[in-house]
Amino acid sequence: MLLRRGMLAAATLALTGRARAQPGVDRPQPRLPTEPLVIVGRDGRRHAFTVEMAISPDQQMIGLMFRPEVKPDEGMLFDWGAPRPSSMWMRNTITSLDMIFIEADGRIRRIAERTVPRSLTPIDSNGPVRATLELAAGTAERLDLRVGDRVLHRIFGNAP
Repeated sequence: MLLRRGMLAAATLALTGRARAQPGVDRPQPRLPTEPLVIVGRDGRRHAFTVEMAISPDQQMIGLMFRPEVKPDEGMLFDWGAPRPSSMWMRNTITSLDMIFIEADGRIRRIAERTVPRSLTPIDSNGPVRATLELAAGTAERLDLRVGDRVLHRIFGNAP
């Protein structure tokens, strides 16, 4: 009986330790592969970014959780594969972000600025989008990004 309890305690500790060591639970996921992305404003100005590509469901679920910062010229692009409604949250995300919801043709559908860190409140695309782009908070305002601006990237068939 004592041996069985000891084995159960060891198994519980192993499982608990493994859960604590998982990305998204208490630490960020490793950096994902990056690609270039350009946003073209209504004035024709081009804003270049290097974005991490969140493609798999696990990568998308963890996103930018526990990242202490997002650099001004970087971000994360969540590729949904096909147009669909997108709903994001800020669980375990410790820095504020701007979320850009992008239609299949690369046009910006919606911008959610300065999202609240650690919030569980859903942030919706308000319609079908091909992708969601997360940038450092304040980027949309700094660059004067607007609904209707174009995002250039290979997934929209208009790579820069």
